[in-house]
Amino acid sequence: MATNTADEYRLATYYFDSKAYTDAARMLEGVLAEEPANLSVRLLLARSYFHSAQLSRAEAELRRILDAHPAEDYARLMLGRTLERQGRAEEARPHLRLAAAMTGEDD
Repeated sequence: MATNTADEYRLATYYFDSKAYTDAARMLEGVLAEEPANLSVRLLLARSYFHSAQLSRAEAELRRILDAHPAEDYARLMLGRTLERQGRAEEARPHLRLAAAMTGEDD
């Protein structure tokens, strides 16, 4: 990560930790433009979307993550939770079960 990008990521993390999720997402979108393959940036962006109720954006980002990293159990769990929040429990169930199986937790 370039210095400016790293600074922006740190600021976005600060916003996220301060529960300013929309501000975090806005910052992370810029970071992602510079670091499109950075999984940490993508996950934090998806979490920022989720917590700011931008659920369709969260879903799209999580699906992009899972396309590139199908074994990413946290993204799988988040996708399930995002689908649940959208009232799509049936669609969420397989993702939640797979996440539980991947982590060894009960479903």
